[in-house]
Amino acid sequence: MTAYQDLERRFARIAAIGGALGILGWDTQTMMPDGAADGRAEQTATLSVLAHELMTAPEVADLLAAAEAQGGLDAWQAANLREMRRLHLQATALPADLVEATSKAISTCEMAWRAARAGSDYAALLPSLREVLRLVREGAVAKGAALGISPYDALLDEHDPGSRAARIDALFDDLAGFLPGLLERVLDRQAAEPPVLRPEGPFPVDRQKDLGERLMRAAGFDFTRGRLDVSLHPFCGGANDDVRITTRYDEADFAKALMGVLHETGHALYEQGRPRAWMLQPVGNARGMAAHESQSLIVEMQASRSAEFIGWLAGEARAAFDGRGPAWEPDNLRRLTTRVERGFIRVDADEVTYPAHVILRYRLEKALIAGDLDLADLPAAWNEGMRTLLGVTPPNDRLGCLQDIHWPGGGWGYFPTYTLGAMTAAQLFEAACAAEPDVKPCLARGDFAPLVGWLRTNVHGKGSLPASTDELLVGATGRPLDVAVFKRHLERRYLGA
Repeated sequence: MTAYQDLERRFARIAAIGGALGILGWDTQTMMPDGAADGRAEQTATLSVLAHELMTAPEVADLLAAAEAQGGLDAWQAANLREMRRLHLQATALPADLVEATSKAISTCEMAWRAARAGSDYAALLPSLREVLRLVREGAVAKGAALGISPYDALLDEHDPGSRAARIDALFDDLAGFLPGLLERVLDRQAAEPPVLRPEGPFPVDRQKDLGERLMRAAGFDFTRGRLDVSLHPFCGGANDDVRITTRYDEADFAKALMGVLHETGHALYEQGRPRAWMLQPVGNARGMAAHESQSLIVEMQASRSAEFIGWLAGEARAAFDGRGPAWEPDNLRRLTTRVERGFIRVDADEVTYPAHVILRYRLEKALIAGDLDLADLPAAWNEGMRTLLGVTPPNDRLGCLQDIHWPGGGWGYFPTYTLGAMTAAQLFEAACAAEPDVKPCLARGDFAPLVGWLRTNVHGKGSLPASTDELLVGATGRPLDVAVFKRHLERRYLGA
């Protein structure tokens, strides 16, 4: 067996462990009884350490060096070896005891977050969140030293290879300067229009689920390799060929769950569309989380909130909920699903205000990792940032700094990918519509096939063959990420510009 073949076998085992962790994580968020939390923490920590030991065993460095020296690899194998080297470099920066301690601390903190969020009790979360931050910062320092970059850049790189704070700062500062003026113009335009009518509920959960599943099928979700469930915080997870997505229902507002389902379906389509021959290898993974978030947003925001798709969806929703009257007309539902308003909750935010939520979290987590902000001062800093960026102040921490699971769950350096993904989605959708003129006409019939087919070829099926998200974007659209495309999309949709 050649060194490269030996590495493929090893990384397939690591991927299998990752799949098991994915299913355990899904179960933790959806079905696990609270009393099982300690046992689940031990299980996930053990599996995390086993995967880490497989990745960092002394012979892996020798195998990598031998495989790099032997040559004769095709393009996919060479890219796979590149990704193996990248993952090995990151993993060897962390000692096994730090991996185990971090996994256990995250499990404890996630459970504490559930209770703290329900009771709007930040003080109850603070001790376990402080421990997670300590361990995450320790890991970030170690990875940064190994990669020759800053600790925060090391966290960014983990989620989106090649991503750096300096570039994100420039992109986000541009948006932060553009969005307040856009928001005011959009609100003025809305105020001059007839009031939006909200369909009256209640909307039974079983009917919402049925409609959501119909839309998942229309988008191309394969229910033989995935399922839909309920969780406190919607997500997409699971394992290879077992993609689990979740949503949460509100019987007074069917659109929240419906758009949440479409969002997570975008993630799931990426997972189900990855190159099958490489599913268990690093090169078969999604390129990064900015690319992943672009796929959720191209389905939810670019496609499913388009006038074409809403025109079709209006009939489906009316039939599902026995709707009658002007509130169910396509133009009213289009204005309802693209309604812009200041709000407290990120996951419920519209396209115009959503980037401000992300910019706030990005700035806060950078300060927390650097030690420039203490966790005890997070609620006040959060509220001040919301006031400055969005003009609202959360009345309590449940609607403020306790709303997201990312930091308790160890997801530091992840938040920027949401808005990077929104910009990427706009650029990909523009390119898809130019390349496939049937995209919008088919969406008007509830048919995602031309769009998803283009994405399968240009994004999903590429896996991590491109070395970066920008390389993926250049291949798909002819240029790297361009914030002007996103700004143009927002002005067209919300101002008719």
